[in-house]
Amino acid sequence: MSELTRRMGEVLRRRVPLQVLPQPDQTELRSTWRAARPARIEESLRLAQEHEPGGWCVVGASGDVRPGRSRVRTVAGREVVLWRDTDGSLLAGPGACPHMGARLDDCVVSGRTVLCRWHGMAVGPDGEVPWQGFPAHDDGVLLWVRLPVPGEEPTEAPRITERPPLAESVSAVLARRGICEPSDVIANRLDPWHGAWFHPYAFSHLDVDEGASSPERLVVDVAFRLNRSIGVAVRAEFTCPDARTIVMTITDGEGAGSVVETHATPLTGPSAQGPAATMVVEATIAYSTRPGFAVARLAAPLLRPAMRRTAATLWVDDLAYAERRYALRND
Repeated sequence: MSELTRRMGEVLRRRVPLQVLPQPDQTELRSTWRAARPARIEESLRLAQEHEPGGWCVVGASGDVRPGRSRVRTVAGREVVLWRDTDGSLLAGPGACPHMGARLDDCVVSGRTVLCRWHGMAVGPDGEVPWQGFPAHDDGVLLWVRLPVPGEEPTEAPRITERPPLAESVSAVLARRGICEPSDVIANRLDPWHGAWFHPYAFSHLDVDEGASSPERLVVDVAFRLNRSIGVAVRAEFTCPDARTIVMTITDGEGAGSVVETHATPLTGPSAQGPAATMVVEATIAYSTRPGFAVARLAAPLLRPAMRRTAATLWVDDLAYAERRYALRND
């Protein structure tokens, strides 16, 4: 190969991230079960559980709560009402009206108060009766609420992972309910070895860099599939900033700096009868320094549904994994 041809190839790869990467047949894939040792995954999970969330749980996407109306979410068996203050900030509190227990969902918001749909009682910081709210935070992509959680020391704010500049990114949020515990969701993502086997339509050429990885940090080289012939190769790392969150950050390749945050919020309380339920809230924050990415930002309203569909397809499988793990543990 001439020097000119080599340089032209490098320029082309920088400008066009797509590569011809034929999808391997599963009969030709290298097995990964020896590397995916259960004890290894459990050790990473144990270390992740040591990072206390400070009582904070993700309760949805920023766009889920709009000015003028309230929304109720369930967290650890507790109803939580969410609404916007007059300055647009997020407010939260118990989801039942203190008068007769009406669910405060889809109520009119007046000033800083929620007007109960049953009898019009004004509930909130400026309400008609004493009422204790919950700390709440909107980080621009996700909504958070802090609740009293046994064994967790409350913190002033949630631990937000490092993200690319939101004004220069395209974000989309997916929420899916599963019959499992939050730890099962985190354990799923602490097993990257299943990617090319369980999601062959989405990933291939996956290799965990053992030299760069540790129990608290997994480094993976992988190709995201566009079709059976074309893929985009990237390097990514998985870390757990808190016990209910795992983050994939693309560190090299197309979209370097992009993140996928997976948050697992318990729906059932610790004393609930019956199976546990968890809400998976996943935020994909796509970023690129390519000049053409400005077009993608302009087309964000059209791209978000496609991003959510991609995440939803993966979570059909990954929730089956998490639910199976929970079922085997409780059989």
